Amino acid sequence: MNWIAKRISEARKLKGLSQEQLAEQAKINLRTIQRIEKSECEPRGSTLNLICDALEIDSKELITSEESFRGRNVLIKIVNGLFLVALNLILMGVIGFLTYDISANLNSKFGGFLISVFLPFSIVAFTKDLSGIERMVKFGTGYFAYFILVMTTNGFARGFISGLFPCLLISLAVLYFGGRLLKNKD
Repeated sequence: MNWIAKRISEARKLKGLSQEQLAEQAKINLRTIQRIEKSECEPRGSTLNLICDALEIDSKELITSEESFRGRNVLIKIVNGLFLVALNLILMGVIGFLTYDISANLNSKFGGFLISVFLPFSIVAFTKDLSGIERMVKFGTGYFAYFILVMTTNGFARGFISGLFPCLLISLAVLYFGGRLLKNKD
């Protein structure tokens, strides 16, 4: 639902009006009100003024607040993107430190394995509404980047023997299939 549609719908409900009553008071077709509130069309000009007059709200304020809403929306997307980059760096750093580090022993590799299961599974638990592929793109991009980096610098054998590649694969599998495991539990 776009900003203007949301605001019109909220204002109508606050006034205790049905869509039919608003259409009658604004002298607009009921279907027009329904289409506006479903975001199928956006009111402009006289239609917007008639609706705003009937709801006793300022049309200029409505348009201005929509523009500021769009600006905040862009800022939120930037902050979310930076957070995802930082989270991906942290995820790949933790698993890499526990498995690929030169001083990694069997205990730390086992810890890397556990983290490669439980950390992505906790991400799945908090992002149940995302599909597996969306989750892999958002939270597994760092794993792909790390895989490519290790492949180009040290080769497949070193990455596999260290336990890094199996842990990355397990993490990606949990990110992709974890939602199915939670659905089966419910």
